[in-house]
Amino acid sequence: MQLEVRLFATLRAFAPADAVAGVFSANCPEGTTVDSLAERLGIEAAKVHMRMVNGVGVDGTHVLKERDRVGLFPPVGGG
Repeated sequence: MQLEVRLFATLRAFAPADAVAGVFSANCPEGTTVDSLAERLGIEAAKVHMRMVNGVGVDGTHVLKERDRVGLFPPVGGG
């Protein structure tokens, strides 16, 4: 199935070289969860603070569907 993936902040380092601003398409098998997608990209679950699918916050066990838009955010610090 085809997904749109958006990686934010430090997670952009895990995007393919041809990704623009951390946004790219990914092909995954049916039954892929948000955390298994992150794992396929080489991102440890502990590095993901917030997971969004189609603009809605989800947990890592959320099963993805064709054409979902997935956003992965790291913990962000500031001051």
